[in-house]
Amino acid sequence: MIYLTPWLNAPAWYIAFSGGLDSTVLLHLLAHHGRSHATPPLRALHIHHGLQPAADAWPAHCQAICDSLGIVLQVIHVQVSPGASLEQAARNARYAAFKQVLGPGDILFTGQHRDDQAETLLFRLLRGAGLRGLSAMPGQRPLGQGTLVRPLLAIPRQQLHDYALTHGLRWIEDPSNSDTAFARNYLRGEVFPVLQQRWPQAGQNLARCAEHLGEALGLLDEVASSDLAKAGEGAAPAWAGLDSLDLATLGALSPARQRNALQYWLNSRTRLPDARHWAGWDDLRDAAEDAQPVWRLADGRLLRSHGRIWWLSGDWLEQPTGRVRWRDPAQALVLPGNGSVRVVCPQLHGELHVGYRQGGEILDIPGRGRRDLKRLLNELQVPHFVRPRLPLLYGGERLLAVANLPGLGQADCQLHWQPPTNAQGLS
Repeated sequence: MIYLTPWLNAPAWYIAFSGGLDSTVLLHLLAHHGRSHATPPLRALHIHHGLQPAADAWPAHCQAICDSLGIVLQVIHVQVSPGASLEQAARNARYAAFKQVLGPGDILFTGQHRDDQAETLLFRLLRGAGLRGLSAMPGQRPLGQGTLVRPLLAIPRQQLHDYALTHGLRWIEDPSNSDTAFARNYLRGEVFPVLQQRWPQAGQNLARCAEHLGEALGLLDEVASSDLAKAGEGAAPAWAGLDSLDLATLGALSPARQRNALQYWLNSRTRLPDARHWAGWDDLRDAAEDAQPVWRLADGRLLRSHGRIWWLSGDWLEQPTGRVRWRDPAQALVLPGNGSVRVVCPQLHGELHVGYRQGGEILDIPGRGRRDLKRLLNELQVPHFVRPRLPLLYGGERLLAVANLPGLGQADCQLHWQPPTNAQGLS
């Protein structure tokens, strides 16, 4: 009924086990497969959202099922953040918990089936989603350090129901599934039955349509990857670790290809904006050359500086302040919210500390004399958003070196800065 061969060499298998029909059938299939084949150790994960009183009884039910199959169960309690969509908030909490559990190479099996595929397509069509939103749920995708696998996607729900009855399985009926105030429940309970009365193959055809859209998206992703290859080049070596793209290269593409390339690039970094908010890209791209436009997205910001667009998230959205005393220059110094620094200097005397620009800083440069730091940063085309968080090394009140700019140091002092790890921005 399911194909598992590609994942037999994984360190461990997990199953997202809600106790409902789909995950109960999947657990039963995996357990019986393990009895006749050499498989990785299997553990069930039950996420307790605490959103309704009935849910308190579900861990005991899941425990009884797992005990009967000889499967270890792990119950994980999560806190669901309030928001406009309770369904989305619960999903976010659930998958965040899964990410915490999965180790390198581990597999998480989930029970989505063909009808889920069809419902997802229809739901997103009604929301006006683009091609990326309409494409099929993939059979597998990365999740944390492991991989999420959906082995039931080709199987209709009715076949799972028949299997459960044939094998005498017991499952939980979530009361909230009948609450048609939730959009997806309304589609499942009110809309799909009517569609299937008129078009009995509606679920199968919609799922096939989602697969076609997924194939089209794959082709567009190939185009985007090609367009981005050149746009990703050209950053100054000091800032090559930051995510950025050359604006002129992107601007030479048609508007549709610009959006396609950016959607592909941003997809792993943030939740994508809907069609109404893409005006933010036009404003960023078309702003005056000396402007500093910002496009604020769900999980970060796009900025423009020196002919490139830059992605900032996490610590990069906060402004580091203050001075940090460097008691042992032989060791790297961790900067709160700003990565770490290390120093290479033939002679270090007196008290050292690391600070940030306040304005009016002067640096003595061998052969050039006393120079204004602001002018020096302009000459070197340091991105404007880097300047306020660029670590400065002081000996007492004397500025000795500027991080990652070898020409800006006294007495051969060099300050090497490792920016915050989320400078790469992947979410």
